[in-house]
Amino acid sequence: MSKRISTRNFFLITFTIFIVVVFCLGVFKGIYKPEPLKGSESDIIEPIDSLDMPSRGFYMGILPLPCVGQSFEDAFKKASQDIEIVPIWGRPTPFYDLSTDLSGPWGENFLTSYTRGNNMIPLLHLSFIGENFTLVSPPGIKNATLSDPTWRQAYKEAALDVVECSKPLFLSLGNEVNRWYEVYGVNEDDPNGFQHYVSLYNELYDEVKRLSPRTQVFCVFAREIVSENKEADLGFLSLFNSSKLDILVFTSYPSALKGVKNASDLPDDYYSRALEYAPDKPLGFSELGWPAMEYFGGEAGQANFLKQVTGRLSLQRGVDLRLLCWAWLYDLSDSDTVGLITRDGRERVAYQTWQSLSHS
Repeated sequence: MSKRISTRNFFLITFTIFIVVVFCLGVFKGIYKPEPLKGSESDIIEPIDSLDMPSRGFYMGILPLPCVGQSFEDAFKKASQDIEIVPIWGRPTPFYDLSTDLSGPWGENFLTSYTRGNNMIPLLHLSFIGENFTLVSPPGIKNATLSDPTWRQAYKEAALDVVECSKPLFLSLGNEVNRWYEVYGVNEDDPNGFQHYVSLYNELYDEVKRLSPRTQVFCVFAREIVSENKEADLGFLSLFNSSKLDILVFTSYPSALKGVKNASDLPDDYYSRALEYAPDKPLGFSELGWPAMEYFGGEAGQANFLKQVTGRLSLQRGVDLRLLCWAWLYDLSDSDTVGLITRDGRERVAYQTWQSLSHS
């Protein structure tokens, strides 16, 4: 009899403990809600901007710096009549402060009001190249290099912060990055060797895609080394995994090349030959420019260059042109002639070509 009672009591005690534990877990669960893992479904970011392609088949963009006596608000509004894309650099701002700018009053004006408020899409840029090809670095990181884990983590966190606060459709993780390659090469013994940037880019591409799968991620390459009046050696593209470049994007100012005075001086495959390293990738320009100086054909020569680029880069010629961004809307100074409009507001012939392309 005592053995039966003991066994029953054992089961009663065990059952009571089980009920208490379940109850406590239920209460604890209601109080404590664990943070979702980074990259989980609850963390996924959707870009604010629409990916709807314009009927012309590619996006057009420009930097709408104002002319003399014009406000930024009016310059952005005028640009919005013909474009979809606006490059965003901050004030300009070092990469580690960009998310702060975008989240504050500056971002409220330039990102939210002037750009998205005019139905335009920001192209966010994070650059790591400083003056004299030094590395831009947060104040707390001394003697940083591209292989420095602390610096690499700071750059990654800055990029992810920008994605979280601005939810961009287009994100550039470095501007004219092959200029760094031209200086440092890929020497394995050099902590600033270009291969360290390539590995950083690959890692960060994956992290951005986990956070915001629809964001179009790329870095920007220079088609010319303008300071040396020469073409860039496109061989550096073989260092990249083309599957991690959503768009093959360049800056291009080909009038800087020796012996080039007209658009017809450029080989037919001047831009499309880059696709040998990244077949089936769409091609784009974050900056494109040609001066309206008489030496380079004047205003007609500038307009002809714009026609030549879009004529050569077409689906009929096997090229998927995705981005066409002119350098800037108005001349930057009295000696500059790259703008489509002069500083006093006179529209050049190329501006008419620009509008015709936009509304075709």
